[in-house]
Amino acid sequence: MMKFKKKLSIIFLLLLTVILSLFLGLYRPVTGGEQTEILWDTWGVPHIYGKDTASLFQAMGWAQTASHGNLILKLYGQARGRAAEYWGEKYLESDQYVRTMGIPIRAQEWYEMQTPTMRHYLDAFASGINRYSQENPDKIDDKVKAVLPITGVDILAHVQRVIHFNFVVNPQNIASLKSGNLSQNKSNSTLSTSSSPTPQQGSNAWAIAPSHSASGNAMLLANPHLPWSDFYLWYETQLTAPGIDAYGAALVGMPILAIAFNNNLGWTFTVNTHDGWDAYALTLANNGYLLDGKVHPFETETQTLKVKQIDGTIREQQLVIQRSIHGPIVGQKNGKVIALRVVGLDQPEIMKQLWDMACANNFKEFETAIKRLQLPMFTIMYADRAGHIFHLFNGQVPVHSQGNWQYWQGIVPGDTSETLWTKYHPYQDLPRVLDPRSGWLQNANDPPWTTTFPSPINPNNYPPYIAPQFMDFRAQRSARMLMKDPRISFEEMIANKFSSRMELADRILDDLITAARQFGSNIGRDAADVLAAWDRQANDDSRGAVLFGILARLMPQTNWFATRWNPNLPLTTPRGLADPASAVKVLEAAATTVKLLYGRLDVPWGEVVRLRYGNVDLPASGGPGFLGIFRVIDIVPSSGNRFQSIAGDSYIAAIEFSNPIKARVLNIYGNATQPDSVHIGDQLALYTRNQLRSVWRTRKEIEDNLEWREVF
Repeated sequence: MMKFKKKLSIIFLLLLTVILSLFLGLYRPVTGGEQTEILWDTWGVPHIYGKDTASLFQAMGWAQTASHGNLILKLYGQARGRAAEYWGEKYLESDQYVRTMGIPIRAQEWYEMQTPTMRHYLDAFASGINRYSQENPDKIDDKVKAVLPITGVDILAHVQRVIHFNFVVNPQNIASLKSGNLSQNKSNSTLSTSSSPTPQQGSNAWAIAPSHSASGNAMLLANPHLPWSDFYLWYETQLTAPGIDAYGAALVGMPILAIAFNNNLGWTFTVNTHDGWDAYALTLANNGYLLDGKVHPFETETQTLKVKQIDGTIREQQLVIQRSIHGPIVGQKNGKVIALRVVGLDQPEIMKQLWDMACANNFKEFETAIKRLQLPMFTIMYADRAGHIFHLFNGQVPVHSQGNWQYWQGIVPGDTSETLWTKYHPYQDLPRVLDPRSGWLQNANDPPWTTTFPSPINPNNYPPYIAPQFMDFRAQRSARMLMKDPRISFEEMIANKFSSRMELADRILDDLITAARQFGSNIGRDAADVLAAWDRQANDDSRGAVLFGILARLMPQTNWFATRWNPNLPLTTPRGLADPASAVKVLEAAATTVKLLYGRLDVPWGEVVRLRYGNVDLPASGGPGFLGIFRVIDIVPSSGNRFQSIAGDSYIAAIEFSNPIKARVLNIYGNATQPDSVHIGDQLALYTRNQLRSVWRTRKEIEDNLEWREVF
């Protein structure tokens, strides 16, 4: 009897073990297990555990659709060049741009050029989008369902539209070319004297070596500045599968992380001063154009655009596209037509390169991935557990036989093959720094020459067209914060990220206050008193920032510094006022405006400037980058004589490569846009309190902060 009971006990224990194993397998699978799982934390961040890589991509597509489904389908419809067909006349110009640039056809070509493995991954991501949409039809807006099903080709069309035809060259550039005009500075970065209210594509990035770190560990700060809408939104996620465990953010609709870190290394991007496109003036002759004295025919194609009408009917419109050997014809001037040539259209493996970067375990593997130069632009900033820090002026830089940076910013002659570039500079030609003596690297959209001091990169050793020479106020503020402390702690790095001190104010305010007290009227002297008491910051309670901000907007954009920027004094110039008496008149005009609008000169910054996203409305700290503020918030006029945020700080990540890794992040506007999500704007309050969130990467941390779980 005892033996029988013992056997029953053993059988019971075996059954219990099997049941527990099945239970744990269903609800707590490990990487490479039999199932794929998404653990959603309380900030709406998906932690994806894939049983294999294809399943990981499919779950990434599912997760993004759960968070941003309506937006993603809209973006893919635009990338197809069929948005007007789906949603009407207001998208016609977008379709014309996409078709003229050849995005849909090239996306198909790119898809066929992918490795079989990467094609499989792209298809898996698309299947995740389709599957979520099919299984959750009530979660997807009926208007965007017309775009379904999504294919791998759609993803590559979206990649091209975003990267090549908005970051490298954007529709505003094309609009200026259509009228024969071209701004003097084609790049997306801002110069120190620019006070344009247009939101910029920019970023801050730091890499700190063990020698400059209080802990003796390398650190990385990622801080892109992008518009808070459309395809610029960041999607935060963790990707775990055999061969990868990476945490970071992808641009919405993209299947792979763009900014990321793993247990060994991390990187971020900034928009660099990169000339990735050129405009050519072509001389017309005999229904063609002249090149090297010979007439060449245009390649002409007529496409039919469909446009949905208010009553639901479809009208058709013809689009005639002409191309020269340079590229598509996009404008005309003085009897000549303007052709556009864009880099990177023959480099289809952006997604594969990003994937290989995320899978890298050390600097050698990371460098192998980036050497292929599939990304057409963006400075890369890198740090790792081994203590390496690295800066690369990354991009597909055309090899030119002539001209400097300024020459290639204008419309160049297209009637000679001497100006027609056909090759890119290889990796070894590009400015880069590994482990500088200073122990730190920074980039705030300035050229590569000022990434650290003393600078190890001499611009005279590079072609004169590769990048301009300047260092704007935000970059100077960035470098000065890094230089002031020989040993920076993790907490200090985060605190510096939230600095709203205005470098521009430090350069001119003393002169301005003195001049206002000497030359000013009553309101000028009152304004001087307010500015003298001001803390020179744009915190929500700063009194004087509004007055100074409006003054900076009203000042002429050029020739108002006593000393202009000097490459030999990059961190202390420009400075002073060239014409103090005239500056006082501008101050008085600014003061009159502030008094009229707000009733007093010392109105708090946060009372006038608001952080608004979804239903969230909070007082702002931070401001436009042209003021020399590291904490960038781009603003536009709003109701009630107020201003509101539309761009700037977006995704922030601070990483220390300790053991274990220490990391904090913030996706400022939240990780979702679907109308029923509670995560729209839910992180904005943390931003106002100068806080980043702790990163949850381990299973226990995620389980302790779990919102819900999905198993596939």
